[in-house]
Amino acid sequence: MTALALADPSDWMVASAEGIALVVIVTGLLQTMFCFVLLLYAAAALGTRSPVHRSATLWRRYSDQAPAISVLAPAYNEELSIVESTRSLLALQYPDFEVIVINDGSKDGTLARMTGEFGLTQVDRFVDWSVDHAPIRGFYASPRFPRLLVVDKENGGKADALNAGINCSRTALFCAIDADSVLESDALLRVVRPFVDEPELTIAAGGTIRIANGCKVDSGRISAIALPRNFLALVQIVEYLRAFLMARVGLGKMQALTVISGAFGLFRRRHVVEVGGYSHGTVGEDMELVIKLHRLMREQKQDYRIEFVAEPVCWTECPDSLAVLGRQRARWQRGALECFAKHRVMLFNPLYGRIGMVGFGHILLVDVLGPLLEVLGYVLVPLLWGLGLLALPWLLAFLAVTFMLGVFLSVATLVLEEIQLRRFPKARELAILAVIAVAENFGYRQLSNIWRLQGWWQFMRKQQGWGAMTRKGFAAA
Repeated sequence: MTALALADPSDWMVASAEGIALVVIVTGLLQTMFCFVLLLYAAAALGTRSPVHRSATLWRRYSDQAPAISVLAPAYNEELSIVESTRSLLALQYPDFEVIVINDGSKDGTLARMTGEFGLTQVDRFVDWSVDHAPIRGFYASPRFPRLLVVDKENGGKADALNAGINCSRTALFCAIDADSVLESDALLRVVRPFVDEPELTIAAGGTIRIANGCKVDSGRISAIALPRNFLALVQIVEYLRAFLMARVGLGKMQALTVISGAFGLFRRRHVVEVGGYSHGTVGEDMELVIKLHRLMREQKQDYRIEFVAEPVCWTECPDSLAVLGRQRARWQRGALECFAKHRVMLFNPLYGRIGMVGFGHILLVDVLGPLLEVLGYVLVPLLWGLGLLALPWLLAFLAVTFMLGVFLSVATLVLEEIQLRRFPKARELAILAVIAVAENFGYRQLSNIWRLQGWWQFMRKQQGWGAMTRKGFAAA
């Protein structure tokens, strides 16, 4: 367009509209291209490391070499699910482990249910005060369950509770989980594999989180895998498959993983203590711990690996109401922004290698710019086309980026799941999820971005706190 033509105000308006559309579409394309790269890396990772399907085979290979693990389960107002979750932990197939449930000043009957169900009495316990946390009020144990210890402490938040668990643990490795989750019985044997294969290099490893809504739970184990009837829970199953089987497997393969879910992660205690444990004053404590570990090892110029292993599964209950899900997604967005702002010096900094270039580039594109530009596109691109300021090809390009490619990536992740892991026993369930993968792009995805904008607003206002998270408990078999 010539300078003479731009002298016309209407041409300036068209040029501005096209500029806005170009920024939105290019950003969307960059996100999609990055997702394609992640998908390829994930397929390569899953293809080169075939899963071991039989637990007995895992036991024969790794039980003699598997290091002892402390499983840390912070619990706040978890009386509905704490007993089932603890039973699942005590039933783990692993040669040497202890379970430490940290009651973080719950206001409900969490502690009473634990002491009553497991016959716990107050005991003494040595505590290594390596990282900071709120005062401990007491320890509870029982000779009937020698692997179990309950720590009762003043409320300080999840990060604070995990720090208390780290101080109370007696092993070189600890596994952080959510107390409202159910670990599959061989999950520890599967997630510890990188620590056995490369003990001098591996400092952390994460496993897969799956949605338990709709499944049957019997004595702390998933006895029947089934889909929920709630639409929001179904959509989250697709989201979790995409996040764990594509993004985290791919980033793990690249050695650029910036988050291991707080619901299931295995860490070398020595390095976590060295970075000061979990940080207070952030809701992204799981993400920030991984970033702090990367930063420590890079700045000390030490070789290390942070891995993601797809096969070990932790089942968790997801929100099935708009209010609770919206609060969760706003909090996740706020946590990602807090981590990015705190460690922004790592962005595109060669000192931090792949984690600075790829890992932080991914956060910038997906978590920082993603929701802002996508919502801007929802509002402005159709509006500008309706006003005649944008030509039809611009609108079609925006719709292609927004909908068609998103559908393809979701369906491709389902294909990966079926080829590699096959956790859904019936073809009908995969077909339902394929329909959901399409449907989520028409309404839910836009709503999700609105929740993420709320997270942006909370971050700008420096809002703290988690907000209420209502639990219904697992369905009994």
